[in-house]
Amino acid sequence: MNICTYTYEEYLHLVKSFHGSLAPGLIIGGFIVDLALKHLPEGELFDALCETPVCLPDAVQILTPCTIGNGWLTVFDIGRFAVTMYEKKGGQGVRVFLDAKKLGNWPEIRDWYLKRKKKQEQNFERLLAQIKEAGHDLLSVQRVRVEPEKIRRKKLGPVGICPVCGEPYPARDGECCRNCRGESPYTEIADIGTPS
Repeated sequence: MNICTYTYEEYLHLVKSFHGSLAPGLIIGGFIVDLALKHLPEGELFDALCETPVCLPDAVQILTPCTIGNGWLTVFDIGRFAVTMYEKKGGQGVRVFLDAKKLGNWPEIRDWYLKRKKKQEQNFERLLAQIKEAGHDLLSVQRVRVEPEKIRRKKLGPVGICPVCGEPYPARDGECCRNCRGESPYTEIADIGTPS
């Protein structure tokens, strides 16, 4: 059994190394990405769209050249466990998703995915065994057309120096950076210097 160009065991090693643990969603994500790629024309340049920020973006980044950093992967959080791979310019592609109608044959996966059991009540080994056994059988595929302009990351554009903090920021954000306008996630910031 392979997931893209990796054996199942090699993929599990990559998951643990990249994600920090054997996350069930990331293992299923490998099957999702594998199935999506099997439905794309060979040699086509494509972008990826994840409908959740949970686990799936990591599967895309491990198995394809699409990353958040290079802009080829977009996370459009609508809370569904699905990945779409689509042609960069025209938007034609495939969407692969975990199909709730197919969970009946896999009770441990169903209970994990639908949060019917607390984590400490789950049988992790049985869950992983069912994921491996189920593979692509948990998934469904749809042909889709994406409107790339609706989800494409905005270019940085001109950069200004914030008159308040002195750091570079996208000039499109206004007279000062978003942090200095009160949109910061930080409650405290203190300089600690740099190593000499």
